[in-house]
Amino acid sequence: MTFGATADPKDTPGDTPDDEGATDDEGATGAAAAAGEPDETARGLYLAILADGGRIRVADVPEADREAVRRLVSIGLLMPNPMDACYTAVSPRSVSDRLGAELRSEATRLLVRAENLPGALDALTRAYDAMPRPPERSGGAVYIEGHIHIRHRISQLVSDCRTEVLTAQPGPRPADALKIAIQQDVQLLRRGCSLRTIYQPVAMSEPPALAYAEEVTRRGSLIRILDEPIQRLMIFDRSVAVISASDDHSTAAFITDPAGIAFIVNAFERDWCRADAIGSSTAPSRGAANGAPERVGRLLARGLTQRAVATRLGLSERTVAAHISRLRDRYGAQTLFQLGWLMRGGRDDG
Repeated sequence: MTFGATADPKDTPGDTPDDEGATDDEGATGAAAAAGEPDETARGLYLAILADGGRIRVADVPEADREAVRRLVSIGLLMPNPMDACYTAVSPRSVSDRLGAELRSEATRLLVRAENLPGALDALTRAYDAMPRPPERSGGAVYIEGHIHIRHRISQLVSDCRTEVLTAQPGPRPADALKIAIQQDVQLLRRGCSLRTIYQPVAMSEPPALAYAEEVTRRGSLIRILDEPIQRLMIFDRSVAVISASDDHSTAAFITDPAGIAFIVNAFERDWCRADAIGSSTAPSRGAANGAPERVGRLLARGLTQRAVATRLGLSERTVAAHISRLRDRYGAQTLFQLGWLMRGGRDDG
């Protein structure tokens, strides 16, 4: 490390850096610096100053090292000496003792705050619990109509969840819904809850869905793919299950009956065991985005009708029709029968 550059006369001992700009990914680095752990640049500069006798003149600090000097001063490893216009190295042992005491004091203060927080929010918690909710019908189920009301109730269940969420998503999820889901699910995972989801392949056919899957799996969520008909389902803490109660999903049943939930959980676990696993560190392959037409074609080749294909894949008939149109252009087929026959290789399997 050299100290040959001329310093700006305005750069006087005692300047301190600011610690702004740390992101979530840089949180560990920022916390380490705040705790008295210099970064590599500051560490190297400190060692160079020790090698030079433990003292450096302000005028000898290179422009590139000024931030490191300010960091060392803020930590306490350098002491500014205005009389001699220099910085003097301070024993790391004394800095460690001082910062250790400060950190222990701060930890105690935070523990006290954590203990007092539930009491401070007690009135708000009671008000939240007393909030009017839809009446429960016989059989341990509440029926909620309207997508807005359904999403609102689900968001409440997500925020109340403490241990586990199990979900099954048969079809594509709108991009707007995924934006809401990723915020809720990331917070859920940060709280230490587990999240397992079964998707049909078609649900992973759009970039927003792939981006969502990549983010939540990176944070510990588990995703599996099942190429079979499944029903939309959510289970919270194995105490509330949410299932669709209408064909257009505009009504949902929120089930709390223990026997009913046990039955639904068993069905989920059965599907989970049959589904294809995706590693927690990798999102679904982006090749899935191009696989929907091929799956439509394979089912047509097996003799399924357009409506049956839509039901099997969890797609709208309009989407299936669009895939069929592209397949007809690709194979030069005029009818569904001809398309299915061509996709079987033009052979009679009978």
